[in-house]
Amino acid sequence: MSRQNLRDQIYDSLIEQIRTGAFAWGDRFVDVTLAAELGVSRMPVRDALMRLAAEGYLEPTTRGFVLPRLTPAEILHVFDLRRLLEPRAAALAAQAMTDDVVELMEQAVAEGAAAVAAQDGPTLFRASETFRNAWLSVVPNPVLVQSIRRYLVQVQNVRLLTMRDESTLTVIVDGQRELLAAYRARDAVAASDRLLRFVIEGEQAFRRSLAAQSE
Repeated sequence: MSRQNLRDQIYDSLIEQIRTGAFAWGDRFVDVTLAAELGVSRMPVRDALMRLAAEGYLEPTTRGFVLPRLTPAEILHVFDLRRLLEPRAAALAAQAMTDDVVELMEQAVAEGAAAVAAQDGPTLFRASETFRNAWLSVVPNPVLVQSIRRYLVQVQNVRLLTMRDESTLTVIVDGQRELLAAYRARDAVAASDRLLRFVIEGEQAFRRSLAAQSE
């Protein structure tokens, strides 16, 4: 296998794990360590990490790469962007929705509801990622999808932080249920409206977390 093909495989594997929350904040991506774990040479791993950094998914440090952290002000700016992009993406997803994706989202919502009952934030986080990735997979505008995926990776710490609040867990699952209903009905207007409310609720939860930290 060529170095480029190996690099692409490593890149695909890492970005999928980043998107699904497999890595925690503080985890370091070190080319030598990853190469040893994968049983490959260092250079294709290094190439993959550099590509992820160039695309904004990782940040270089003196000791490898880490997931990027945004300041609270930067995160609030991203919420402004989310209010513009995600309702449009949700409407497009509703129009292009398929039965198999609906079924996948139904399973994710059921898993999330069980996680709320068990007060299991990490499992809800993974189920929420499955839910989001499912509906994004049918959005027919790849540039829009890529833009959304990039900043969502950068603000994972927002979701991890707000999911510590038990009341927020129920809000997340209820919102997903309503969004699922819109997708099941292929209702673009309802999907757009509910996604907008979902983003606003997320921002409110984040602001509450900031206020609690300052007290």
